[in-house]
Amino acid sequence: MDVAQLPKISADTHVDEPHDLWFERLPASMRDQAPRRITPTGEGSWVLVVNGESVGWGGMSPSDAKVKEQERIGNIRPDVRLDMMRTDGIRGETVFPTIGLFVWSLSDPEVGRTACVIYNDWIRERLGGNDRIRLNLMVPTWDLDMAIAEIERVADDPSCGGLLLPIAGTPDWNRPEWEPLWGVIAATGKPAVMHQGTGHDMMFYRGWGSPTVNVLATQSMAPRTTGLLACSGVLERHPDLHVVLAEVNGGWMAWTMQVLDEYYRAHSSWSKPKLAEMPSHYIQRQVHATFQSDHVALHNVPVTGADCLMWANDYPHPEGIYPHSNKVLEEILVGVPDDVAQQILIENAAKIFGFSDDVVATAV
Repeated sequence: MDVAQLPKISADTHVDEPHDLWFERLPASMRDQAPRRITPTGEGSWVLVVNGESVGWGGMSPSDAKVKEQERIGNIRPDVRLDMMRTDGIRGETVFPTIGLFVWSLSDPEVGRTACVIYNDWIRERLGGNDRIRLNLMVPTWDLDMAIAEIERVADDPSCGGLLLPIAGTPDWNRPEWEPLWGVIAATGKPAVMHQGTGHDMMFYRGWGSPTVNVLATQSMAPRTTGLLACSGVLERHPDLHVVLAEVNGGWMAWTMQVLDEYYRAHSSWSKPKLAEMPSHYIQRQVHATFQSDHVALHNVPVTGADCLMWANDYPHPEGIYPHSNKVLEEILVGVPDDVAQQILIENAAKIFGFSDDVVATAV
């Protein structure tokens, strides 16, 4: 298998938003709550810096900070994104925010709604209109009405690949209050997309080893959210709804299917609602997880099927695998049949995010 020649779509890439994006575009009355940047806590987590200095971090001088800022946001141009695709042999990408992933931690609903609108308009200005780029647009979930209003405002944009929700809902995603939301999203034909670390405090633990274990705990939100959507009947009631869980790896999918099926049977005498199929049926049909390098997920394909997996390179984040994606794939695709590899590398993402046949068939 010549991995470099295999067509690929990265189902999880990012932009580094300007630190002044929200401060400049928010109304003056809201600027004291403007998202500025994210920073490590020193205790094994990351937090959103609200307002703060306009540019700069880590004790840099203003002039050095401005240079660093320009370097950091340099990838937010279509030509730079296309160069990345050529380097990694990618034919398309789906784009997530970076600072924006922490916007759901804002407590003021109107500031949160406006911050989502600002990001959605800005990213469409910068990267919209390119057939090889699909944007995951932010849904303000501080209440149902504002969420639906923003979906109706942006979902028809051809650049919209997915509708970005926090992976942890408030209230939880199995609650009946959200039932209208799933119908609205399903009707758009776009997936509900949830990125790791969104909608919840990432500081699960403190002390020795906590940075590594907090990543594990953060990714554990993926099986928990999947279980809520499957066992509550959300996926059964909305068979056209697809959910993409980004940057959470995929090895947990087989374990989740097995555990949920086992305990659904064990609790069948009293658990509600009654499902027509086992939970794993709906997960296999409608839930998808992205990964960069996950031997276990590929090993488990005979259990999970291949429909639930999508590959990604996480460009331009330092923990991503760009520009070494082909080397990583050569290692993890050993023994994987060509048709399964193609499904995971390009076909699933092309179908779910709506890439055209021309994008799939032709190199950048």
